[in-house]
Amino acid sequence: MTTAKPLRVGMVGYAFMGAAHSHAWRTAPRFFDLPLQPQLTAVAGRNASGVRAAADKLGWESTETDWHRLIERDDVDLIDICTPGNTHAEIAAAALEAGKHVLCEKPLANSVEEAERMTVVAEAAAKRGVFAMCGFSYRRTPALALAKRMVDEGRLGTIRHVRAQYLQDWLSDANAPMTWRLDKSKSGSGSLGDIGAHSIDAAQWITGQKITGVSALLETFVPERPLAGDLVGLGGHGDVGQDAPRGAVTVDDAAIFSARFDGGAAAGGAVGVFEATRYALGRKNAMRLELNGTKASIAFDFEDMNALSFYDAAESPDAGFRRIFVTEPEHPYVGNWWPTGHGLGYEHGFTHQVVDLVHALAQGSQPEPSFADALQVQRVLAAVEGSAANSSQWQKV
Repeated sequence: MTTAKPLRVGMVGYAFMGAAHSHAWRTAPRFFDLPLQPQLTAVAGRNASGVRAAADKLGWESTETDWHRLIERDDVDLIDICTPGNTHAEIAAAALEAGKHVLCEKPLANSVEEAERMTVVAEAAAKRGVFAMCGFSYRRTPALALAKRMVDEGRLGTIRHVRAQYLQDWLSDANAPMTWRLDKSKSGSGSLGDIGAHSIDAAQWITGQKITGVSALLETFVPERPLAGDLVGLGGHGDVGQDAPRGAVTVDDAAIFSARFDGGAAAGGAVGVFEATRYALGRKNAMRLELNGTKASIAFDFEDMNALSFYDAAESPDAGFRRIFVTEPEHPYVGNWWPTGHGLGYEHGFTHQVVDLVHALAQGSQPEPSFADALQVQRVLAAVEGSAANSSQWQKV
């Protein structure tokens, strides 16, 4: 039993991200001492039977088939947005103006203009004690949080290189069916915004530097896909019959760009290379980040998410990288989980996201990343698209 004041959550959307967020809201208070007690009050979705089944499975108390009704409810304190990007701006603005806190999945919106409007609304709401956060959950991976700590402590010295990749293969089959992620009107962009946004946010957050310019290349390998078929995970098996209808893919399949960072307070920013694709056969979720500084280097790969590679030039310059197994109680978030050596998984990042959000709300402080932080990522996405559309010419952010 807890005497903590409840935080009554209403969630919009109940698919992949909805399931991850539901797990996090349920789990966070069972492993962390929270100043507010999350309650899974209501989930909204357009299909009545579908949302009811999801509520029963994921642990929500009630359902709505219209997100407007969710926002109007007096028994909801926070709106958790787990829908495609084309809906984020309207839902978030309505919720904040109604006095509800907001957690919104990334990327924040489908355009800079939408993200700017959302940020203005969020900043006005914050003055009234109503807060908004964007869900860049990889910030809460213990190994990346440890990397951030090491950079902040100055252990890498001045950052010179940022090397970021996000590699998946679930679209490698040219006949995998169309989904909303391949429709620019719903998703905003393809690999760039879906997974590349995570790399952009992580790189800027860990280094403490903003990307100021890019030179980019975007590529679409498969211009059309079956409209019907069996979805399996994010991909699946499309209908390849002779008369089966096909739809146009209107997003990028791969994004590659070079970048310059502003350097923060230090003189001279880092240079970076970024790659995002859902066509890298054999790579399932290889979200990779390497930083090279004047004193040391760090390297991370989410496919080995409980480890961080570290090289300190002063310690043993001939030894190469050493492996830090990030499962010790002193490592970020880890002390609330299992004994040393018992690793965590993908879902724990969402739980840690809830923990940080709840603490910020209880303190009346701005949770991070803010909508303003997410707007900066949106501006980088737009600059990448602008550069790619202009023969890879340098594009300022």
